[in-house]
Amino acid sequence: MAKYILLDTETTGTSEEDRVIQLGFMVLGGGGIEVYNEFCSSAIPIKYQAMEVHNITPDMIENKPSCQESVAYKKLEELNNSENYMIIHNAPFDLEMLKKEGFDINMKVIDTLRVAKHIFADEEAHRLQYFRYKMGLYKDEKKEADKLGIEVKAHDAIGDVLTLKLFLSKLRSAIEDRFPDINPVEKMVDLTNEPILIESFKFGKYKGKTLKEVASSDPSYLRWMLKSMDNIDDDMRYSINYVLES
Repeated sequence: MAKYILLDTETTGTSEEDRVIQLGFMVLGGGGIEVYNEFCSSAIPIKYQAMEVHNITPDMIENKPSCQESVAYKKLEELNNSENYMIIHNAPFDLEMLKKEGFDINMKVIDTLRVAKHIFADEEAHRLQYFRYKMGLYKDEKKEADKLGIEVKAHDAIGDVLTLKLFLSKLRSAIEDRFPDINPVEKMVDLTNEPILIESFKFGKYKGKTLKEVASSDPSYLRWMLKSMDNIDDDMRYSINYVLES
């Protein structure tokens, strides 16, 4: 039977040298829920900007096992097969951090951030904490946390996993409504890997304008973006090419 691993990490920072200092995940499937939540030591000092977000200080990880030596990591390796599903909000970040710890993903991946951008395209933001308040998930957290023995804190790995669990239920329901004849889990896997068609600019001189409008009035600007802006992401690049070729 497939298992579903809802995961989040906290790290020393977001740069190339940074490493995992908290690994939290839930394992769903098989009739119960397993919870893993461990602090990990790191040779890389925790950056102050990171502490400001997750409130993990050096004394909290002192004398803790390294990520690879933790019980949580070893359990994750045990679950790492193609039958199971890894579910993360903004998966590329956490998977890249785990890769630095020697973990190469073999599970099917669901990135709820990308799925949310497909399903809730009109929302002004797609961060997990945004949906926590927008969807009223925080109202159900204490009951769920008490049941699982979890302390809820924003930007804490296991606290964010609990929020992810509640959000996943809402996301699944929305997918079932939109695609009633398709397995919602497999649809989430598909949407994770599908390009996102961005409809309007949220930055720059054409902020608020649709890409289709700009393609009609100033296509040279879009071609300039493709040629000169190295920092535009794959979804924006895909969307610009789509409207220019339409």
